[in-house]
Amino acid sequence: MYNIKNSRELASYINYVNLNNIITEEEMKEFLEKAKESTFNSVVVSPTYIPLAKEVLSDTDIKVGSVVGFPLGFEDTETKIAETTALIDKGVDELEVVINLSYLKDKKYDLIGKEIEEIKKVMGDKILKVNIEVKALDDAEKSAIVQVAQKAGADFIKTATGFVTPCHIYEIVNDINIIQKYAPKIKIEIYGGVDSYKIANQVLTAGADKIASNYGYEIVKRYKELRENTQVKPKPITLTKK
Repeated sequence: MYNIKNSRELASYINYVNLNNIITEEEMKEFLEKAKESTFNSVVVSPTYIPLAKEVLSDTDIKVGSVVGFPLGFEDTETKIAETTALIDKGVDELEVVINLSYLKDKKYDLIGKEIEEIKKVMGDKILKVNIEVKALDDAEKSAIVQVAQKAGADFIKTATGFVTPCHIYEIVNDINIIQKYAPKIKIEIYGGVDSYKIANQVLTAGADKIASNYGYEIVKRYKELRENTQVKPKPITLTKK
């Protein structure tokens, strides 16, 4: 199993997600205040709440991530580039871009690759994640798209938008294996099905670099309860001479 040293390290592997499209500003503030209690790698919020997230988290090292072409990915490249530029102007640190699945189904790899290249050019040194929605793909399609994404300069493959059925741990491991085999230089972020420390540990053990989860706060809190806040009172030992 993955050797997590403490809750701080665990949180650093997690991107804490809240893409609820009917959340109020007050509810988002509560989410962000909860995020401040842990050392998450990032929070992932809708474009609407990037300025608020930057403000609330300004005294932390937590990055602010958001989404482009979410959740279906069928916008044209020019629209995605415009979205990307606008979000960078708002101060976003990381972006995930949903690929055009129609292009993938038609094997229009050149169009997908060009889109990724152009978006990465706009982003510069900020982190670009390419979301491939694995539940919509067979293994051959997964192997093809991860090669395209790596060649085009994406930093991460992200496995899902959260709008489809979460993956079972065995499916997650299979996806990690495919990505590592066909795109060994790209990093892997798993989203979907990770709602406990046990699953998070299994996913990291399998080779994921980051975990995105709506349950990031609960995962870290439970880890603290089990590993850091447990107090055991030792029983006295009496030594008797023989």
